[in-house]
Amino acid sequence: MTHKIRKVEYFYYTVKDQPGSSYDLLTQLSGLGINLVAFVAVPTGPANTQLTIFPDDSLMLISEAKKTGMSLDGPHPAILVQGDDELGALQEIHNKLFMANVNVYASMGVTDGKGGFGYIVYVRPDRFDQAVQALDL
Repeated sequence: MTHKIRKVEYFYYTVKDQPGSSYDLLTQLSGLGINLVAFVAVPTGPANTQLTIFPDDSLMLISEAKKTGMSLDGPHPAILVQGDDELGALQEIHNKLFMANVNVYASMGVTDGKGGFGYIVYVRPDRFDQAVQALDL
Protein backbone atom coordinates (compact mmCIF):
# COMPACT_ATOMS: atom_id res chain seq x y z
CA MET A 1 0.00 0.00 0.00
CA THR A 2 1.28 3.41 -0.90
CA HIS A 3 0.53 6.25 1.43
CA LYS A 4 2.06 9.42 2.77
CA ILE A 5 1.76 10.06 6.50
CA ARG A 6 2.61 13.39 8.06
CA LYS A 7 2.11 15.45 11.17
CA VAL A 8 -0.35 18.31 10.80
CA GLU A 9 -1.73 20.93 13.13
CA TYR A 10 -5.29 22.09 13.45
CA PHE A 11 -7.10 25.04 14.93
CA TYR A 12 -10.66 25.53 16.13
CA TYR A 13 -12.77 28.55 15.23
CA THR A 14 -16.35 28.86 16.46
CA VAL A 15 -19.01 30.65 14.42
CA LYS A 16 -22.75 31.22 14.65
CA ASP A 17 -24.64 28.38 13.01
CA GLN A 18 -26.12 30.29 10.11
CA PRO A 19 -25.85 30.24 6.32
CA GLY A 20 -22.58 31.68 5.07
CA SER A 21 -20.51 31.36 8.27
CA SER A 22 -18.16 28.71 6.87
CA TYR A 23 -18.09 30.49 3.53
CA ASP A 24 -17.04 33.76 5.22
CA LEU A 25 -14.16 32.09 7.05
CA LEU A 26 -13.02 30.13 3.99
CA THR A 27 -13.14 33.30 1.89
CA GLN A 28 -11.09 35.17 4.47
CA LEU A 29 -8.49 32.38 4.68
CA SER A 30 -8.26 32.18 0.90
CA GLY A 31 -7.80 35.94 0.68
CA LEU A 32 -4.95 35.68 3.19
CA GLY A 33 -3.26 33.01 1.08
CA ILE A 34 -3.90 30.22 3.60
CA ASN A 35 -3.97 26.81 1.93
CA LEU A 36 -5.87 24.10 3.80
CA VAL A 37 -5.16 20.37 3.79
CA ALA A 38 -8.47 19.62 5.56
CA PHE A 39 -11.53 21.36 6.93
CA VAL A 40 -14.30 20.09 9.20
CA ALA A 41 -17.50 21.74 10.47
CA VAL A 42 -19.37 20.25 13.44
CA PRO A 43 -22.32 21.69 15.36
CA THR A 44 -21.55 22.44 19.02
CA GLY A 45 -25.03 23.22 20.21
CA PRO A 46 -28.17 24.82 18.88
CA ALA A 47 -26.53 28.09 17.84
CA ASN A 48 -22.84 27.46 17.10
CA THR A 49 -20.60 25.49 14.76
CA GLN A 50 -17.00 24.57 15.44
CA LEU A 51 -14.82 24.86 12.36
CA THR A 52 -11.63 22.84 12.41
CA ILE A 53 -8.95 24.27 10.16
CA PHE A 54 -5.95 22.22 9.03
CA PRO A 55 -3.58 24.68 7.35
CA ASP A 56 -0.72 23.63 5.12
CA ASP A 57 1.41 26.25 6.93
CA SER A 58 0.49 26.75 10.61
CA LEU A 59 2.95 29.59 11.18
CA MET A 60 1.42 31.54 8.31
CA LEU A 61 -2.09 31.00 9.69
CA ILE A 62 -1.02 32.12 13.17
CA SER A 63 0.65 35.23 11.76
CA GLU A 64 -2.28 36.20 9.56
CA ALA A 65 -4.82 35.47 12.30
CA LYS A 66 -3.01 37.85 14.65
CA LYS A 67 -3.01 40.58 12.01
CA THR A 68 -6.76 40.25 11.47
CA GLY A 69 -7.73 39.72 15.11
CA MET A 70 -9.03 36.21 14.45
CA SER A 71 -9.21 34.21 17.67
CA LEU A 72 -8.13 30.63 17.05
CA ASP A 73 -7.84 27.74 19.50
CA GLY A 74 -4.66 25.86 18.69
CA PRO A 75 -2.43 24.58 17.32
CA HIS A 76 -3.28 20.99 18.20
CA PRO A 77 -1.47 17.97 16.70
CA ALA A 78 -2.99 15.41 14.35
CA ILE A 79 -1.85 12.96 11.71
CA LEU A 80 -2.80 13.15 8.04
CA VAL A 81 -2.69 10.00 5.94
CA GLN A 82 -3.11 10.24 2.17
CA GLY A 83 -2.70 7.44 -0.29
CA ASP A 84 -4.04 4.71 -2.49
CA ASP A 85 -7.53 3.55 -1.55
CA GLU A 86 -6.92 -0.15 -1.04
CA LEU A 87 -8.66 -2.69 1.12
CA GLY A 88 -7.01 -2.62 4.56
CA ALA A 89 -5.32 0.77 4.24
CA LEU A 90 -6.87 2.12 7.43
CA GLN A 91 -6.48 -1.19 9.23
CA GLU A 92 -2.71 -0.98 8.75
CA ILE A 93 -2.57 2.49 10.33
CA HIS A 94 -4.77 1.46 13.26
CA ASN A 95 -2.78 -1.73 13.81
CA LYS A 96 0.49 0.20 14.14
CA LEU A 97 -1.11 2.54 16.66
CA PHE A 98 -2.70 -0.37 18.56
CA MET A 99 0.65 -2.17 18.75
CA ALA A 100 2.14 1.02 20.27
CA ASN A 101 -0.76 1.19 22.76
CA VAL A 102 -1.95 4.49 21.27
CA ASN A 103 -5.70 5.12 21.27
CA VAL A 104 -7.30 6.84 18.30
CA TYR A 105 -9.94 8.99 19.97
CA ALA A 106 -11.33 10.44 16.74
CA SER A 107 -10.77 10.11 13.02
CA MET A 108 -12.36 10.93 9.71
CA GLY A 109 -11.65 9.99 6.18
CA VAL A 110 -12.88 10.17 2.64
CA THR A 111 -12.03 8.62 -0.71
CA ASP A 112 -11.68 10.80 -3.77
CA GLY A 113 -13.56 8.40 -6.05
CA LYS A 114 -10.45 7.99 -8.20
CA GLY A 115 -8.47 5.53 -6.11
CA GLY A 116 -7.11 7.79 -3.40
CA PHE A 117 -8.08 8.63 0.17
CA GLY A 118 -7.39 11.13 2.93
CA TYR A 119 -7.64 10.31 6.61
CA ILE A 120 -7.20 12.48 9.70
CA VAL A 121 -6.22 10.71 12.93
CA TYR A 122 -6.58 12.37 16.32
CA VAL A 123 -4.62 10.99 19.26
CA ARG A 124 -4.27 12.51 22.70
CA PRO A 125 -1.46 15.08 22.88
CA ASP A 126 0.30 13.10 25.63
CA ARG A 127 0.47 10.10 23.24
CA PHE A 128 1.30 11.99 20.07
CA ASP A 129 5.05 11.25 20.19
CA GLN A 130 4.32 7.52 20.55
CA ALA A 131 1.94 7.69 17.59
CA VAL A 132 4.55 9.47 15.48
CA GLN A 133 7.13 6.85 16.39
CA ALA A 134 4.72 3.98 15.67
CA LEU A 135 3.99 5.40 12.21
CA ASP A 136 7.68 6.03 11.46
CA LEU A 137 7.25 9.78 10.93
